[in-house]
Amino acid sequence: MISKTTIDQVYETARLEEVIGDFVQLKKSGSNFKGLSPFTDERTPSFMVSPVKQIWKDFSSGKGGNVVAFLMEHEHFTYPEAIKYLAKKYNIEIEETEQTNEQKELASEKESMYLVSEFAQKYFTEILWDTEPGKAIGLTYFKERGFTDETIKKFGLGYSLDQWEAFTKAALDESYQLEFLEKTGLTIVKEQAGGETKTFDRFKGRVMFPIHSMSGRVLGFGGRILTSDKKAAKYLNSPESEIYHKSKVLYGINFAKQAIAKEDNCYLVEGYTDVIQMFQRGVENVVSSSGTALTPEQIRLINRLTKNITVLFDGDAAGLRASLRGIDLILEQGMNVKVCTFPEGEDPDSFAKNNTYEDLVLYLEENAKDFIQFKTSLLAEEAANDPIKRADTVRDIVNSISKIPDRIQKEIYIQECARIMQISEEVLYNTLAQIDKKFQADTNKKVKQEQKAFEVVKNDAVVEKVDVQYELERKIIEVLLLYGNQKQEFEDLVLKENEDGELVLEPEVTEAKVYEKVYLDLQEDEIELTNEQFKVIYYKLIERLNEDADFSVNTFMTDLEQEIVAEVSSILMEEEQYVLHDWERKDIYPKEKQVGVAQLVGETILTLRCNLIKNRIQKLQERTQDNNGDNTEILEEIMNYLQLNKLLNAKLNRVLS
Repeated sequence: MISKTTIDQVYETARLEEVIGDFVQLKKSGSNFKGLSPFTDERTPSFMVSPVKQIWKDFSSGKGGNVVAFLMEHEHFTYPEAIKYLAKKYNIEIEETEQTNEQKELASEKESMYLVSEFAQKYFTEILWDTEPGKAIGLTYFKERGFTDETIKKFGLGYSLDQWEAFTKAALDESYQLEFLEKTGLTIVKEQAGGETKTFDRFKGRVMFPIHSMSGRVLGFGGRILTSDKKAAKYLNSPESEIYHKSKVLYGINFAKQAIAKEDNCYLVEGYTDVIQMFQRGVENVVSSSGTALTPEQIRLINRLTKNITVLFDGDAAGLRASLRGIDLILEQGMNVKVCTFPEGEDPDSFAKNNTYEDLVLYLEENAKDFIQFKTSLLAEEAANDPIKRADTVRDIVNSISKIPDRIQKEIYIQECARIMQISEEVLYNTLAQIDKKFQADTNKKVKQEQKAFEVVKNDAVVEKVDVQYELERKIIEVLLLYGNQKQEFEDLVLKENEDGELVLEPEVTEAKVYEKVYLDLQEDEIELTNEQFKVIYYKLIERLNEDADFSVNTFMTDLEQEIVAEVSSILMEEEQYVLHDWERKDIYPKEKQVGVAQLVGETILTLRCNLIKNRIQKLQERTQDNNGDNTEILEEIMNYLQLNKLLNAKLNRVLS
């Protein structure tokens, strides 16, 4: 259990923009920051961070919240894990109690898999450093690769004993369940004759490379065999699981994310040791796709941090050809891509090991070619003097250019291709137009199919009406969150009878805090919020505003459930949506809420009253239809409500039909 004092200290110290900046490339936008959504695939920013309010809102997915909510959404942390992560980031001491066997059993399936993976990483590390086989085999291998003790510890490298069940038995002895050892792929379970089960360690006799999420959670492992067993795979990865999806993970991203954002470039390599060796040499903005073909999800992971990727290849021609497909994927995501190859017989690992930091950086700078230069030179060499191959090469290059979303970049690359391949720009533009035309035709066909499917159901669709009551209750919560503790002069309307015996509303000025005004007005009219979530937020707000003169939204949100935190941030960040559209550049200036708080409060409550009166009149009218007897009293009540409604709307400057 983490103490309340520690939690408060974490919230006070943590800066939302710094934490999110580790995962998303943020750009200043007025008093806020904006970036690409980390939850959806998008090209224009819809993700907004408010340093003042210390909340974030993702307008594309609807998610939002405070710093802890972001870590829980993005990294799938539990609440205590998010607090621990922040405490570690900001060097805050935190009291941790060892998990009991009962707590381990109560953890959710996903959480149990994370716990098992975390235990495995610690176990393999201990075996590496604290056992004779670990030191003699595992540590010796890493030292031979040129890794220092500091690097080995930083990347959490380890060793799995060359025994069939050493790890599995250790995990079971610590009360981790076999079900989750199997689901993470750490243990292989086989049914034997007679219904018995036999267990095996998947990574038996391998050096271990833990694979982390962007925040540093252990998702899975890569294991390298050290014997010359031809039947066994050289590298073995954890299988796909609830927590490990290899197509969505980049090895080393947790160590590289800050350097990538700072350098505004990401080096993409192929293997674990490439990443580690370059990092050790001082080039930290480097990640690996871990031997798998590059995927759009992996590219989007980098895209959150930078628009620039430099792909590093060794001199293997077959590998280069296969990797060209990955370059097209990067271009499709609207990113800038360069390619750098190493001398024959060298790869990023060996080159970084055998050169100084200065030499490595200089080589990368001098030899990183723009993708078009690299692709044309590579394919042109293969085509040589064969006209058919040369034509195919040109078509291949133009096809890559067609993937680029930016039209100016397309044009520049067409000009560059024409120069290198010595072919007219007109021919290339015609080829590009044909490719674009085919793509457009395929897209239109797909759209028509979707429209056809939509038309089948659209007749049954019901147009959703605006829920006025919901919107007004939401507005009340917003007013309390933003201005609850502010003192304002309010003009109250008191219902009085004039000399002619007519009911009129006379103004009366009073001074009060916003929350007091809202609470007393709703109490006086006996108005209860109808939305259950708003009701919970409302009473918590009134209680906190009444008790705490230094009320702040950030501390208020620490005591709320995650669902409610998301709703609160959604309410607070709604106005920031205007900032995303950059209306000021179009000479449109959205009205600031700060202007006329008393007026905003008064109008909101008046409108709520009008809406409730309208609903009451409707119900009374329904009663007259159902009632076959005398409706005089009901009609009289309706007339009174209509008169009151007219007076309130007059105050709101509304004309009633």
